[in-house]
Amino acid sequence: MKETPTIFRFKDLADLDAVSMELLKIGKSSPVWLFHGQMGVGKTTLVKSLCKQLGVKALVQSPTFALVNEYLSETKQTIFHFDFYRINYETEALDMGIEEYFYSGNYCFVEWPEKISSLWPAKYMCINLSLEENGGRLLEIQEIG
Repeated sequence: MKETPTIFRFKDLADLDAVSMELLKIGKSSPVWLFHGQMGVGKTTLVKSLCKQLGVKALVQSPTFALVNEYLSETKQTIFHFDFYRINYETEALDMGIEEYFYSGNYCFVEWPEKISSLWPAKYMCINLSLEENGGRLLEIQEIG
């Protein structure tokens, strides 16, 4: 486990692909990534960039109503993208089989993970995304477990 978070700052969306490549290097041994941040801070945009770097050609969008979207990379790697903003109870995530997704070994990018905090796996990447006063974004990344 890394004690101090790795920090990235970026202002332009043009920088996002380079940041995503670095994140994938840092998190290559943690398939579950938990994205924390206020509404509109860019969690879905970051997931889109990560999926692009992983070779996903399909449209990547927030699974707000479906709860999970499944993408396939050019190398046939499955990537799961979750959005738990609209759930009311953790049992909703259990009912959809969240534990099977988390332990599948596939990337699981999870927006609004605080809604299912007791279901997090023992090992995951914690990504805190926040907006800075200058309009840029601050990313704090920490591998847990």
